[in-house]
Parts: sequence; C-alpha cells; structure tokens
Amino acid sequence: MGKSKGVRYVCQACGYESLGWMGRCSSCGQWDSLVQQKEEHPQKSRIVCQTVPITRVAKDQRQKLSLGIDELDRVVGGGLLPGAVVLVGGQPGIGKSTLLLQAAASVAKGGPVVYVSGEESAEQIYHRAVRLNARVDNLLVLTATDVLGIIEELGDSDPLLVIIDSIQTMHHAEASGYPGSVGQVQKTANALIAWAKTANVPLIIVGHITKSGSLAGPKVLEHAVDCVLYFDGEAHTNFRILRAVKNRFGSTNEVGVFEMKQEGLKTVLNPSCIFLAERPLGVAGSVVAPSMEGSRSLLVELQALVAPSLYGGTPRRLATGLNYNRASIVLAVLEKRQGFKLANYDVYLNVAGGLRVEEPAMDLAIAVAVTSSLNDIPVNPDIVIIGEVGLTGEVRPVGHIERRLQESTDLGFRRCVLPAANHKELNPGRWDIEMRPASTLKEALKAAFSE
Repeated sequence: MGKSKGVRYVCQACGYESLGWMGRCSSCGQWDSLVQQKEEHPQKSRIVCQTVPITRVAKDQRQKLSLGIDELDRVVGGGLLPGAVVLVGGQPGIGKSTLLLQAAASVAKGGPVVYVSGEESAEQIYHRAVRLNARVDNLLVLTATDVLGIIEELGDSDPLLVIIDSIQTMHHAEASGYPGSVGQVQKTANALIAWAKTANVPLIIVGHITKSGSLAGPKVLEHAVDCVLYFDGEAHTNFRILRAVKNRFGSTNEVGVFEMKQEGLKTVLNPSCIFLAERPLGVAGSVVAPSMEGSRSLLVELQALVAPSLYGGTPRRLATGLNYNRASIVLAVLEKRQGFKLANYDVYLNVAGGLRVEEPAMDLAIAVAVTSSLNDIPVNPDIVIIGEVGLTGEVRPVGHIERRLQESTDLGFRRCVLPAANHKELNPGRWDIEMRPASTLKEALKAAFSE
C-alpha cells in the first residue's frame, strides 16, 4: 500500500492542482471549485521493459470498423481501428446518446456491442431503441457505474465495440472523490483506455461539457484518447454538426451534418443545400463562399451588416462563425487600401446555419459582404467568392480550388470571383462557370459587383 505524503487541491472544472486551497481557481477562474484530495505515492516496483524492432511489431489484420453511419465514419477517419478510443462531447440533450445508440445497433448486426449506461436504466434505453428502430439481439445493455466490474464483464462479452455513457458517472474504487470529480474521471478513463488498448476493442466515451463549451474533467483525458469529437447545433434548429478537434487517424477538419427527426438522427447528404436553404436573394450583405471542411467542400452563406455607430467612440465588431482576428484584418485592409470609412460604423459578421469557418479563403467573401452592406448594393445571387486577402490588398491563392468550383457548379452557381494565381492553374474550358480572376482587392470588388 502507498503511503500518504500530503494533500493537494484539484479544480473540478479544469483539473488545475494547487498545494493550498483557493476560493477562485487561478487557471480557469471558477469560484469554489477546488476540492481537497489525498496524494498517494505507491511503492516503487521494478518494471521490466524490452525494446522491439519496428519491423517485428505484430500488425492487426482487422480492417477499420464501420459504424454504419456515413457522416460518423467520415469524421472519425473512415471507421475505427482496433483499440481506438474516441471521446464525444456535447451539450445536454443535443443527441449524443441517440447518435451512439444508432451506431451501436448498426455495428451489432455483425457482432456483439456493449452499451454501458450510468445515466439511464435498461428500460429507458429500450424505449429509445424502439423509437429509433435499434433493437438488435447483439446489442447488449449494461447499466452500471463500477468501472472495475464493467471491465470484468467486458472481458466475458468479447465485443466488437464498447460505448460508455458517460465517463462522469463512472466510479473507480481505488480513486478518491465522487463520480465526475477530476480524480475519478482520470482514474476511470485510464482504466477503460488501458483495457481497450489491451483487448484491441474500439471504445467510445461520452463526456459532459462545461458552461464554456469545453469538455469537463482534466485536460489529460483529451490527450489520452485517439479522437475527440464535438456534437453541437443551434437550439432552435433540427440540424446537428459533428466535428473532430483531434484525430490521430484522420483529418481534424472533417464535419458531419445530421438532422434530428422523430425516428432519430438522419445524415444530410447535401449540407450545402441546407446552409443555403434560407438565403435571401437581392439583399445587401449576403455572399456565398465555398469552404473546405476536411475533404469536403461546403457552400456557406456569409452575412455582413454595417450600421452607423450610435454611441461614438470605438465601433463594435462582432463575428459569429468566423475567425475574429482575420475578420479584423480584412476590415483594416478595406479602410487602408479602399478608403472605406469604417471607423464610424459597427460591423457584424455571421455564417448562417451555425457552421464555423476559420480558413483564410473566406477573407475575400468577408470583404465583398462588408462592401455590399456598406454601400447597400446586393451581390448577384449566382456568384461565389473565393480568396485570401493580404495586408497590401493582394488576393492570394487558396487550396482545393477544383473541389470548391465543382461544388459551386453542382449547385447551379454560374459565376466565380477567384484569385488570379488559381485561375492560371485551371482549364477554363472544362468548367461550366464564368471565372473572374482578380489579383488585387480592388479588382475583386469590381468583378463581384459587375454584371
């Protein structure tokens, strides 16, 4: 047995550790979040280690496990490798359990899947499965919170996939604190991850998020897993977006789009149509731009509202769904290079549909939308805008130009303002779209507003 060497105080919101108690966490700023925990130092024992040539490492011949939902497979990198651990976070009621129960039922058609719930009873899960048409014999439900007992049961089940819903409800007998505390989350997660890696079984862990939108518990939890997914969406819409913020086996820019219906979550085959469904035509400040989300091109509507500042002083600058710093740079370039007097105007920017786009390729669309709103001149509804804007007013090339043009053409857009450098690489005769190349911001604005 280890011998107690002292105590420490751990923040239950962010995992910050302190030797003394503080009323307010100096890391995340939460009040009354530090809880005393005993610090145990186990007796040191000699561990035998052995190096192995990488050419002799045994390779698992199993292919990636498909989760049966195209959008989910896309985000995790085409499926789950043996022993892969995925952490899924999202707001309460957003549909995490619904999505994972649907995936569990799909995988269970090929073998046993264990769905471990520490929040709901077996009867509650059954009623949801009836509504989702997810009743499969190989879908095994385990309602428990003792992680040691769960691991013992998993060893007897030999599952293809294990889902833990949620890690904040799990309890480890050897850890201090209550379920959901930093110590418990770290101990239970480490035990489950160690089992998954040893048994070579994919593991999906559901995690709660804090008021600030980050995953609850210690940051070491996100470092320990292979993939971190966020499931979010606007409360007043039925659309949900699944995005990867960490993925050791795939792109971290992939997004999956779902629609919540009575019978569960349905994949959205053409997200661009969804994001442009309510786009107003002939209204100043509305611009369409093709963005890249991983390997997929999505057309998004970028909106700008430029209004006189009523209170004087520093004008307001708000950006929703965009990189605020890049938006500020574009506004500064418009003032300096185009002579726009934006110092007396409030500027509001928004990406419609709840999508977040941070790539530099949105710069030119921001400039066109702001110009349109400032001068109250609508942009032609059949034109798309692509390009990065430099500090000297030049329009720089962007990546994946062909995918962006293909998506624009498929959705019926007939004109495109794009960087001149990208235009030189293309064969204009191949595309059924009028290309308007621009090397400077001045040329791009002229091309965007000309008939």
